Amino acid sequence: MKKDLLLSTRLPAAALASLVVSSAAFALEVTPQQVGEVQPEYSPHVNESFPQRVFWGDTHLHTTYSPDAGMLKNFDLGPEEAYRMARGEQVTANNGMQAKLVRPLDFLVVSDHSEYMGLIPEIRGGNPDLLKDPVGKQWYDWYNEGEDGQYKVFLNFAEDLSNNTGRIEFSKIARSTWDYMTETADQYNNPGSFTAFIGYEWSSTPKGDNLHRVVIFKDDADKASRVVPFSSFDSADPEDLWKFLADYEDKTGGRVMAIPHNGNVSNGAMFDTETRSGEPISAEYAKMRMRFERLHEMTQMKGDSETHPMLSPEDEFADYGTWDKANLTGEASPTPEDLPGSYARSALKRGMQIEAEVGANPYKQGFIGSTDSHTSLATAGEMNFFGKASIAEPYAGRWDHVLIQSQTDDSLTTYNYETLAAGLAGVWAEENTRESLFEAMERRETYATTGTRMTVRNFCGFGFESGDVHRSDFARHGYVTGVPMGGELNGAEEGMAPTCVIRALRDPDGANLDRLQIVKGWLNPDGSTGEQVYNVTVSDGREIKPDGSVDPVGNTVDLSIPSYTNTIGDALMFGEWTDPDFDPSKPSFYYVRVLEIPTPTWAAKDSVFFGVEMPDEVPMVHQERAYTSPIWYTPES
Repeated sequence: MKKDLLLSTRLPAAALASLVVSSAAFALEVTPQQVGEVQPEYSPHVNESFPQRVFWGDTHLHTTYSPDAGMLKNFDLGPEEAYRMARGEQVTANNGMQAKLVRPLDFLVVSDHSEYMGLIPEIRGGNPDLLKDPVGKQWYDWYNEGEDGQYKVFLNFAEDLSNNTGRIEFSKIARSTWDYMTETADQYNNPGSFTAFIGYEWSSTPKGDNLHRVVIFKDDADKASRVVPFSSFDSADPEDLWKFLADYEDKTGGRVMAIPHNGNVSNGAMFDTETRSGEPISAEYAKMRMRFERLHEMTQMKGDSETHPMLSPEDEFADYGTWDKANLTGEASPTPEDLPGSYARSALKRGMQIEAEVGANPYKQGFIGSTDSHTSLATAGEMNFFGKASIAEPYAGRWDHVLIQSQTDDSLTTYNYETLAAGLAGVWAEENTRESLFEAMERRETYATTGTRMTVRNFCGFGFESGDVHRSDFARHGYVTGVPMGGELNGAEEGMAPTCVIRALRDPDGANLDRLQIVKGWLNPDGSTGEQVYNVTVSDGREIKPDGSVDPVGNTVDLSIPSYTNTIGDALMFGEWTDPDFDPSKPSFYYVRVLEIPTPTWAAKDSVFFGVEMPDEVPMVHQERAYTSPIWYTPES
């Protein structure tokens, strides 16, 4: 029987007391005070406490204190400049240009690499203790030779990451640098206005396969400074990282999470069916991973990790920002067997398979985007792109400058024109504080974008009715009737199917929207999986054809400027979708993908700004997008 759900803002307390959204591990309880009192105040918002605003941020930014950034021309910009830029100030880039965001960010994580953290500024400054070390002296000499010498130091760093072994003792430098990082984050943290999270990057790269994680603390410097960052020189196994994080929480009472990124350059290692030690994934492993890894960085400069054309051949938008030449260091190409372990959509399906075997899902992760910029500048806009590294800040020839030089095969070398100006994290939270944002990320109430700041909200449940997406109390009704992005649905009554209600609003400084889509994946009784992309709402009065396809939205891009016009597409889209193929016996997931109309890329901007002609393989037009965290359906056992 269909549940009697929210029909007004005046509900009996008993009807609301047991309502819970999100996951069991990090439940957001919806109480009568949060949603609607029996005797309401005149102001409907009194005592109301549920997420009503999306906050924008970058959880993955490097400064000169990261060794690779410091070796590749980021000479001067540290965390202070990074925070100032993120909160809306104008700063001077390493190449002398002025840089500023179109609008300030709400939060930032400075995530310098734990491996050799703070070492390069000391090399640059000629630290006497480092010069006593033969390697330190060699790096100092190379560094002062100029760009070629600095690149030699970078290659040594890359080799050390690949071998998971440091060649210089840097514990004292790491300690003093970490103290500075934590204190500076506290200094710039301004609750309610701008959130500066304490964090760093653990950069395990066994044999060139990317297993990197950004570690984010909920806490202030008083707790976070009680440790020094765990590095891949301590261990390249993520299970050891999780043990370190668990020990931190046990000792300090604090909270911490790890966010993996760039599965697309892991050659299948990021979402493997085995542990790093070669053991099958167990329930204990899956639970520990889900304790600390609630999110996955879906998109960033080093390509998009949603899916791959070979994995999703029926998805016409699967080939976006595809990096499939090689792993992170260009040492080896992925095989077809590697691909499912490299991309988020296939990982979601693989997670359901593992859960059916061991009773826990290691890959039940939400989505965010971030930049991974090594310039200290969190620029994710195509017309404001300052590059992956300071060697690729704007200049006429940067498009074909080598970004990752393969040491084994020149055909595996990656060039700057292959980078994306992505991405950003959207977080639905109650307020702009470390506590509120961190808890929202734990709930997975987040979404990823490729740099656009479109607003997207999605709820799914079994009680939604036609027209609910247009309600004035859309969010309140969504929490009571269903679950938000990142949440979980359990057990469907006979004859029912989940309905998703979706709203999307274009970036006020960006492009109109092309379409709303639902991406569904499911687990069959025989252990195989399936997926399908459904067009839910399309712009400009176009029709969804009987086979589910839609004609292209068109293209207004003028590459001579370059620019586009919002004469096509829609600024605001609503979607209501009930799963037409729902089988209550099959575990499944649903996430929303929103596409903008075509717009020019940063390479198109460079071509006009610097008067440079580029070959056909350089992307000039693309469709930016957003991916919401999935909602999972699990049958009752």
